Amino acid sequence: MSEDTQQNKKLHPDVLKWIIIGLLVVVVIVLVLGAGIFIGEKKANFSYRWAEQYHKNFAGPRGGFFSDWQSFPRGDFIEGHGAFGEVIQIDDAGLVVKGRGDVEKVILTTQDTTIQKGRETIKKEELKIGDQIVIIGSPNEEGQIEAKLIRIFEGEPRPMPYKGPRVPLF
Repeated sequence: MSEDTQQNKKLHPDVLKWIIIGLLVVVVIVLVLGAGIFIGEKKANFSYRWAEQYHKNFAGPRGGFFSDWQSFPRGDFIEGHGAFGEVIQIDDAGLVVKGRGDVEKVILTTQDTTIQKGRETIKKEELKIGDQIVIIGSPNEEGQIEAKLIRIFEGEPRPMPYKGPRVPLF
């Protein structure tokens, strides 16, 4: 065999090896980009559904976000990651709290939820309808609050502050 024929045989497997490596790199890049698109769609879908329910579940200003913009510094504010009020219903999944403006909020509890009365940690079974509580947690996709901490207030409930007629700033 001539020397040229031997070199062609040696080059041919090398070229084939680089083509296969190039194809594998392209496949990996496509998979990584596909995973990024998938994760981005999931995050966008969560944000969209969560935002649709935010006002309804977190008791924004009574007339909507822009109805009473002139009283912004003194106006109603949205409670983001928690709630406070009176327990009006208790079930296996959680409880319902009636808060400011008689808005009812669904509170989900798990075994990781800490419930405190004073300095004592208690069980969910010790909660009673009528208890005044504060909840700190995270909103889920349906706008319910997944409770991390529930604190029970002892004593007489304080009346809500008076929200008399509003005086426009302008």
